[in-house]
Amino acid sequence: MKCPYCGSEETRVTDSRPVEESNSIRRRRQCDSCGKRFTTYEKIETIPLVVIKKDHTRQQYDRAKIEAGVMRACYKRPIPVDEIKKMIDRVETELYNQGGGEVKSAEIGEKIMDGLKELDPVAYVRFASVYREFKDVGTFMDELKKIIN
Repeated sequence: MKCPYCGSEETRVTDSRPVEESNSIRRRRQCDSCGKRFTTYEKIETIPLVVIKKDHTRQQYDRAKIEAGVMRACYKRPIPVDEIKKMIDRVETELYNQGGGEVKSAEIGEKIMDGLKELDPVAYVRFASVYREFKDVGTFMDELKKIIN
């Protein structure tokens, strides 16, 4: 690992521990040349996930798109950002654990909605209204009735 301060490639690990709720490891390192310490995170490299869209096109899975949609749904809601990230981590782990390398966008959407339903009902309805493309008030009310019951 290259030192971010002096550029030396002679560094050593002083501490290593798993990161909670994540598939990564936090490592404290120290540079042998300049003596400065820094932290790195190692994440297990997984098989790339391909998303099959509604129009049957395929594209690379992009966590940033999921995060953007969920953050929009949670806008001005009392949900801690770390809870949102944990929920997305859980969904992502489920997707990667299925194997196969391909997943339908509908499946991702349903898993996100299940996670949002547990976090905040308002955020769930916001996400569902965009995801399910509610055409009128009736379909919106049907979704609200599901939550109320």
